[in-house]
This record gives sequence, structure tokens and C-alpha cells, in this order.
Amino acid sequence: MNTTVDHRRKYEAAAAAGGRKVSGGRSGELHTLGAWLLGLLWILPLAYSVWAAFHPSEYATRFEPGAPLTLDNFRAAWNAAPFARYFLNTFLLVTMVLAAQFVLSTLAAYAFARYRFRGRDVLFMLVLLQLMIMPDVLIVENYRLMAGLGLRDTIVAIGLPYFASAFGIFLLRQTFKTVPRELEEAALMEGANRWQVLMKVYVPLARPVYVAYGLVSVSHHWNNFLWPLIVSNSVGTRPLTVGLQVFASTDQGIDWSIITAATLLSAAPLLLAFLLFQRQFVQSFMRAGIR
Repeated sequence: MNTTVDHRRKYEAAAAAGGRKVSGGRSGELHTLGAWLLGLLWILPLAYSVWAAFHPSEYATRFEPGAPLTLDNFRAAWNAAPFARYFLNTFLLVTMVLAAQFVLSTLAAYAFARYRFRGRDVLFMLVLLQLMIMPDVLIVENYRLMAGLGLRDTIVAIGLPYFASAFGIFLLRQTFKTVPRELEEAALMEGANRWQVLMKVYVPLARPVYVAYGLVSVSHHWNNFLWPLIVSNSVGTRPLTVGLQVFASTDQGIDWSIITAATLLSAAPLLLAFLLFQRQFVQSFMRAGIR
């Protein structure tokens, strides 16, 4: 009798385990299907842009396999606006903002992570309050400040409100707090000063976080539109996103093929960088998330 009961229990346990495996397999299939659907929804606008940009305007909304290919849309878009200047302005903007964010976020994060001073936690809470304030709310005050400083219609005015990043300070502070204090103490015993400890110990260990944050910052400021539109008034300061509005002017008519070609021109550097350094991007985000 005991042997029969033991066999029955083993059978029920095996059946339950098999049910869990089947359930887990179905759940995994649903997750995979959902991921593919989300990926398809994300890539559809890009696929349409590629189709319309490489075909004549009469085929912009006609998906015919034998439609002729052309590069005239890219030539028309490039000649319709000073794209070379727009690319230069955007490159200077994102480089300036990223460099300032790295310097300020690193110094502030190191101070909040390793120094003890009166009001440290209160100041850090005030820094985190910036995450709850949308930048668009401060457009009027920022514009008034830039005008008062005499920086209106300059690349510095576009990037100055973003030099101090609460997200960057928080991210680097959390990373610096994971660095063992023994490494810092060993460096100090070897005769290193605080600046050398920061640059030789903390910054190298946080390199994946710097890469991940840099990608987010460059992508955001490369695509930023509203603030640059308000503060820039000339070709010498307009970034790509503001320059693209020339193609949507109703008085000249809207040609979707040229618009999509101009959009691909503006997005090409980011897409190319992602394709070339995809593995490094993913690894940096994974390491930053693990920390």
C-alpha cells in the first residue's frame, strides 16, 4: 500500500512539474510575441520613411514592389536647407552639453557619495526635485534669463539649461557608492590626492555608466526641438530638428518624400552609431542596470 501511495505522489508531482513547464513555455511564447509586435510597431514609421525617401513622390503612398528607386529626394532636401551648418550646430551642442554634464555630475556625485557635510541629504533631495519638473515649464524663465545674459540666439543658450543634470548626478552617485572604500583608502595611503582618487579610481570603475548616460544624453539633445526652436533665430545656431521645419511649411507645399529624406539625414548619425557599436551599447546598459 505504501509503495502504491509513493508511486501516486511521484506521478502527481511529475504531472504538476510538466504543467508548470508548459505554462512557462506558453508564457515565454506570449512574451516573445509581444516583443515582436512592439518591435514591429516601432519600426513601421522608420520603414515608411525609408520607402518614401528612396522613391519618387508619386509612390510615397503606393507600395508597389517594382517602384523605381531614386536619390533625388536626398539631393532636394540637402539643397533646400544648409544641412552642413545644421549638422555642425547639433554636433557642437550635444558635445558641449555632454562634456558639461560629465564634469558637473561627476563632481556633484562624488561629493554626495563620499563627503559628509551639513545639509547633504537636504541638498540631494533638492537636486532630485529637478526630476519632477518638466523642462517645458521653465521655458519662459529660461528665455528671460538667456536674454538678460545676452546669450539669446546662441548655441550656448540652447545647452546652458541642461548643463546640470539631476539624473546624471543621481546615477553616478549610486554608482560611486558601490565602490569599496578600501580602494580609496589605499590610493590615499599611496599619496594620491582627492582629485587623483576620483579620476583614477571612481571614474574608470563607472565607465559603463558614463557610456549609458552619454547615449541617453546625446539622443535626447540631438532630438530636442521646443527649446531650440524658441531660443534660436538664425541659421548659425539652429540644430537639425529646428532646421527640418522648413520642409513642413504649407506655403511651399508638403512633399512627404523630401520630408522623409530630410528626416533620415538627421537621424542617420544616431542610427549609424547604434549599428556600429550595438554590442557596446547593450553591454553598457546591462552593466549600468546591474550596478
